[in-house]
Amino acid sequence: MLERERWSPGVVSVALSVWSVRVHGTARRWRQWEAEYTCPCCGEGWARDKLQEALLLLPPKAATELRVRVEGLDLVLLRRTHHEPLSDPDAAWWHRRC
Repeated sequence: MLERERWSPGVVSVALSVWSVRVHGTARRWRQWEAEYTCPCCGEGWARDKLQEALLLLPPKAATELRVRVEGLDLVLLRRTHHEPLSDPDAAWWHRRC
């Protein structure tokens, strides 16, 4: 319903897929810009930002199901990265990782 009314169908799925690829990525150092996605349907931006927006807008049951998957990926990201001390303190925590 959220995708049909506000976004394009499949946006949340694409964002989750992109976030997963970026989080699991490669053994080399993670770069912030790699968490961006661009496609004609989904637009531009950070996949994790779109997921956060979905978590806030989805009905409770759907949000809980998505939250479980997103939090699992977030834990992986936290293990693979470290805090960037020069980052904007007002930015979301995932924007402050490197």
